[in-house]
Amino acid sequence: MRGLRSLVLLLIIALPLGWFAYRDYQKPAGDDGPKKDKVFTVESDKIEEISVKSESGERTQLQKSGTDWKIASAGGAKPDANEISGLTSNLSSLEVDRVVDENPADLKEYGLAQPRIEVAFKSGGQQHTLLIGQKTPPGTDLYAKRAEDKKVFLIPSHLESTFNKGSFDFRDKAVMKVDRDKLDALEFTAGDRSSRFVRPAGEWQIAAPAQARADFSAIEGLVSRLSGLQMKSIIDTPDADPKKYGFDKPAATVKFGTGSSQATLVLGGKAAEGTIYARDLSRSTVFTVESSVLDELKKEPSEYRQKDLFDARSFNATRIEMVRAGQTHAFEKTKTKNKEGQEEEKWRQVSPQTRELDQPTFDKLVSALTGIRATGFVDAPAAAKALAAPELAVAIKFDEGKKEEKVTLGKAGTDAFASRAGEPGAAKVDASAIDGAVKALQELK
Repeated sequence: MRGLRSLVLLLIIALPLGWFAYRDYQKPAGDDGPKKDKVFTVESDKIEEISVKSESGERTQLQKSGTDWKIASAGGAKPDANEISGLTSNLSSLEVDRVVDENPADLKEYGLAQPRIEVAFKSGGQQHTLLIGQKTPPGTDLYAKRAEDKKVFLIPSHLESTFNKGSFDFRDKAVMKVDRDKLDALEFTAGDRSSRFVRPAGEWQIAAPAQARADFSAIEGLVSRLSGLQMKSIIDTPDADPKKYGFDKPAATVKFGTGSSQATLVLGGKAAEGTIYARDLSRSTVFTVESSVLDELKKEPSEYRQKDLFDARSFNATRIEMVRAGQTHAFEKTKTKNKEGQEEEKWRQVSPQTRELDQPTFDKLVSALTGIRATGFVDAPAAAKALAAPELAVAIKFDEGKKEEKVTLGKAGTDAFASRAGEPGAAKVDASAIDGAVKALQELK
């Protein structure tokens, strides 16, 4: 009897739960309330003209030709595709959150007697107009109406930032159109410094003021900063005198090279707070950009140099020669078979005598060498004394012996320097890094 009572009790509990589960299962997906009416029955890609009057009173005319838009009220300037997409998609998807007055006696209480914002557009030959008034007291919604209807309804207040815009807000604010995949040269002059970087085979190199390896990430960061530069404002009627904007004596000039073509950006004098005047020489438009971009261009060229003294690493090195105290220590990577008959790479010493090596100990030496980095760069005479009687002279062959790099390391008191063959000046390094490489070499004995 006790089991029967338990079964009946379970059925009493389960049946209502099953009914609710069945009911929710039968409920259409996404049906979480009354369906809202669209403000306009239009498709975003069918909108062909838009006129926006912002709260400031500025009216912006946008026109579509084929699939391209232009700002007719700004001389046919190209708009930002994302801004246009946001505007048209919001007009087509705009819904009535709630009708607050079917037949208002006075539109003033909603701020619609003289609407703050007006958005008129044409689609399929029909004209539509959205009028936007004040925010509701909580600030969560906006009072709005269609120009052809009486009823006042609510739309989300976050849409104000979409509709309350002027011509500049809709513009494509990119300063330069740079195809980064095809960019093969970057040159700039700021003050008395000039630098030139080239990318002949996909890797950036410093071509001026002296030829040297470039820090790829540093150059790419600079390219990103320059190619992503945005206009902060536009001078609608620029003065013909270049002195007014500081273009007669530019603060900086930047040249982007793509094959045989070249684009030039000129940075001039101070404009509004935190901005400077600028011009793309291929057009007459004068605009402003953030003045902080000058800080990037005024950096020492050495800041864009590769800080690693060696490109070689343990996995691609094939031969290492180290000269210390007049004695040469040479090591080569060979291929041998282990006990299981599998081929493996192994380092052996070949000079001053041939012998097997403890691989972990030798790996420590390779890591110590290839991990040495420059902390800065100086001219050659400043490091001459330290490098005249070097602590170490290292030559590493890598990439199957196709490449070789030679580095000399020396100390003078607490200072330490390195000179890389084929590159100008000398690098400053930590003395402890040289000591670590010497100690690792000694541990092999």
